[in-house]
Amino acid sequence: MSGSIVRNSLPGFPGCDDRNSWDTNLEVSDEEGTSGTWKKNKENASSKIIQYSRERKSRNKTIYLDSLTIGEAQDPHEVKAVDGLRQALIKDNLLPEILDDFHMMLRYLVAKNFNIEGAKNTWISMLQWRKDFGADNILEDFKFSELDEVLRYFHQGYHGIDKEGRPVYIEILGQADPKKLMKVTTVERYVKYYVQEYERTLAIRFPACSIAAGRRVSSSTTIIDVQGVGLWNFTKPVIELIRRLQQINNNYPDTLSQMFIINAGSGFKMLWNMIQSFLEPKAKSKIHVLGTNFLSTLLEVIDASELPEFLGGNCNCVEKGGCMRSDKGPWRDPHITKAISSGQTKDCISRLESTREGIIHDGARCSSSEDAFVNRSMTSKSTTLVSDHLAPVECKH
Repeated sequence: MSGSIVRNSLPGFPGCDDRNSWDTNLEVSDEEGTSGTWKKNKENASSKIIQYSRERKSRNKTIYLDSLTIGEAQDPHEVKAVDGLRQALIKDNLLPEILDDFHMMLRYLVAKNFNIEGAKNTWISMLQWRKDFGADNILEDFKFSELDEVLRYFHQGYHGIDKEGRPVYIEILGQADPKKLMKVTTVERYVKYYVQEYERTLAIRFPACSIAAGRRVSSSTTIIDVQGVGLWNFTKPVIELIRRLQQINNNYPDTLSQMFIINAGSGFKMLWNMIQSFLEPKAKSKIHVLGTNFLSTLLEVIDASELPEFLGGNCNCVEKGGCMRSDKGPWRDPHITKAISSGQTKDCISRLESTREGIIHDGARCSSSEDAFVNRSMTSKSTTLVSDHLAPVECKH
């Protein structure tokens, strides 16, 4: 019962690569880019389909801190395509302020191979879904009080970052107990939790990882342990849950960097042959199916200090009740979360980037502890920086 396999790879959740062949070799994609929130053009807005007032702003709604100005070059083709989509959305009043973001729109264009009309239609469906589901307010409104019980029967969650600073999501799928899981929660409530975690990643985890890495981070790395998984695991409730989650995935395109499916035995391989026939080439190119000799591959991407002991790493998070309960990562650092909540994300990223280049803009600089972080990240081959040893990042004016 894999939220992540469904979340990141089944039909309707395309990848961001241009590769068209199935590849089981390790390939680490580099997806850093530049983003910026553009000024709004209110004069051309009309009232069609789903209407949004571009002058109204709600404090209770999720604000995607995705527009990080970090001085990297933009692809002219992408800039032109996003501008075309943006103007089309503004024309029909389909661009709420909280979603007016370069990379947010780019995800939908990538999903539709840069077809503006196709991306617009997918965007419209996403807006309607967010309205019907209440996704804008789900971080504040929904309390998944049964999480501790759920984690007893389905070990999953975010833990640490990879060497490029991306959050790492882990599922121990083979040990999941769907029957007991459905006794402590319901499909409806788990779906809400699933959406809430997506929103938390977009609004908090990606910005936090961007601050820690000193560059834009907008995708995650996933590890799925499928030891013991076969067709018999997919009961009727599990299939229903997968169907519901798959419908949701269309609203969060292009947030997976790569996925490692480990401990794949004969039972899973039979299942995988069925699953991959439904996958688009872009999605398949991001998925690497490994057997029991997976550790060396994982360590190419994730530092041992970030990898749980049960996967061959050095981390155990004893003080947090185990790695799958720790939610370890830069998003747990109080200095970083303070910067995000106070709207300093862009400032911190741009100044970290400028400090790397030895530039101080307008006489403003970040704290000495931030300088130490920059020096450490520049001299280290790995960009692994987690809350355990991350120097405080606090921008000073």
